[in-house]
Amino acid sequence: QVQLVESGGGLVQPGGSLRLACAASGTFFSIGYMGWYRQAAGMERELVARITSSGSTKYADSAKGRFTISRDNAKNTVDLQMNSLKPEDTAVYYCYAYAYSNMGNADYWGQGTQVTVSP
Repeated sequence: QVQLVESGGGLVQPGGSLRLACAASGTFFSIGYMGWYRQAAGMERELVARITSSGSTKYADSAKGRFTISRDNAKNTVDLQMNSLKPEDTAVYYCYAYAYSNMGNADYWGQGTQVTVSP
């Protein structure tokens, strides 16, 4: 069982920055992918960025050049630095992890943190 706890959301003006943080805890052998998804009102959940345990990254086109994902394997944490934020970045952001445990391999999600970009 893995618990993901996010922090760092909030209200920011266009052009501003926010840093989201997520910490994984619980009983597991290791974590493969970690990442961030977001879901805007009335929209489907979409990938923002993900990172493997070796540091390989993948970004949505909308995030390239503005967002940076990073990970600390020793602490089981993943962060998302978001710069040059736009109103269309407004969404609930969810931390994601794919973990290996004696209960099997599974996807885990955080509870979500609201990011609002508005003047």
